Amino acid sequence: MKTTPDQLKILSIDIGGSHIKATILNSKGELLKNYEKVVTPIPASPENVIKSIKTLVKDFPEFDKISVGFPGYVKNGVIKTAPNLGTDLWKDYDFAKNLGAALGKEARVVNDADMQGLGVVNGKGLELVITLGTGFGTAVLLDGNLLPHLEFSHQPFGKSASYDKYIGEAALEKEGVKKWNKRMQKVFEVLKTVFNYDYLYIGGGNSDKLSFKLDKNMKIVSNADGIKGGSRLWKLEEAPKEQPLLTQ
Repeated sequence: MKTTPDQLKILSIDIGGSHIKATILNSKGELLKNYEKVVTPIPASPENVIKSIKTLVKDFPEFDKISVGFPGYVKNGVIKTAPNLGTDLWKDYDFAKNLGAALGKEARVVNDADMQGLGVVNGKGLELVITLGTGFGTAVLLDGNLLPHLEFSHQPFGKSASYDKYIGEAALEKEGVKKWNKRMQKVFEVLKTVFNYDYLYIGGGNSDKLSFKLDKNMKIVSNADGIKGGSRLWKLEEAPKEQPLLTQ
């Protein structure tokens, strides 16, 4: 019997600079199992990452499709940049094709913040999603639809070469939580001015280190919520065709 879209079981994977997480979702984005994780391999080459994913999911229940959130710029399933994994290793690598071949199912790959955005937004107005982890990720959605991905994290900020270097994991460890929070307040002011968003969602492993009061239209979301975007990725008529607007 052919599986209908409403019956799809989707392996949803979130690749980060420190961990790779995965779960299986139904078509509504509901978890069919608790998500599990493994440490991101070093070096994080495509071959090593695929090997880690195969190890992670070897005892998972059966699934029909694969969704992946990747920490870099992705175009039609092909990796263009991977700042926190090693761009030299990943540039022009067809991750969707090769991961699909390795696991025997069709795969779609998008930027990790984009996938998180699909999982957390309410679909009304202009919504901005940011992730605070190894680096700084962003996704912009209008009425629930992904807009072209911006590599906003590569833009200079203050005296720093990029947002990644200004508020990423390395900056947090070097400057400490108190100074990092001051930096985050400056970043939020810029985001308000640049995007004029209706709502801002804040995810990533370092979001729980924010110590100041957020505006009413700002909300911290969990990685578990974000990984649910893997189901919505397969509700799109075709895989998102990301085109760069602001890249360095």
